[in-house]
Amino acid sequence: MEKIISAAPSLAGPLLRLHFHDCFVRGCEASVLLNSTDGNMAEKDAKPNKSLRGFGSVERVKAKLEAACPNTVSCADVLTIMARDAVVLAKGPTWPVALGRRDGRASSAKEAADHLPPGFGDIPLLTKIFAANGLNLKDLAVLSGAHTLGTAHCPSYAGRLYGFSSAYNADPTLDSEYADRLRTRCKSVNDTAMLSEMDPGSYKTFDTSYYRHVAKRRGLFQSDAALLTDATTREYVQRIATGNFDGVFFKDFSESMIKMGNVGVLTGAEGEIRKKCYIVN
Repeated sequence: MEKIISAAPSLAGPLLRLHFHDCFVRGCEASVLLNSTDGNMAEKDAKPNKSLRGFGSVERVKAKLEAACPNTVSCADVLTIMARDAVVLAKGPTWPVALGRRDGRASSAKEAADHLPPGFGDIPLLTKIFAANGLNLKDLAVLSGAHTLGTAHCPSYAGRLYGFSSAYNADPTLDSEYADRLRTRCKSVNDTAMLSEMDPGSYKTFDTSYYRHVAKRRGLFQSDAALLTDATTREYVQRIATGNFDGVFFKDFSESMIKMGNVGVLTGAEGEIRKKCYIVN
């Protein structure tokens, strides 16, 4: 992992995101890594997953593990450990990862489209999706802090900049000066080439500046802005945004990641240990 992140520091966010997107669909059982087959469109080809990256890095780590210790470490465990290490190498907290997850044998693009928390989500929708995975409102506020790492393609937030509603061209909950700046990078809703940093100025470093942006109405997604619309999540954002509670956030993030990493896991005789992460045995 040190080699991977030192060669490509911008991969920390995508590797963490792979783990998130795995756990929210069928639980943490590496279904997000499976390739589509003739009769089945897999999760990785679902619209919300089109921009996932880091599959090659996971395969490289898995191949080394298979060479050293065949049929022992699942792809689900590899993904969970890599996400934790990506955070650590981006100067974030560490946490213990329990091992013994098994890999699932099914993967569905439709399930991914139905179950992943969307960037346009409001609090009621996000709460429902998180609750379905045993995660609460605090976990939502805490895990949103993962947006301190990584970038987003223009179409994932352009709806906030252009033709937002019949009353507003731009999302009124977005700071207008920041919206102007985003428009210079993202020329239209169909601008697929352009990337924006989700935590401008420190998108390769795991820190609390994401919360300062959100508190100033400069969160990139509607789901970031939504954190200010609920008393519980707003209080959390404003507290961490002061910069006086970085240790609290790091501890909270570790706890929420442990919870998320245990969602819907397969153990014992369930599932399998894939030899290659992109194909079932």
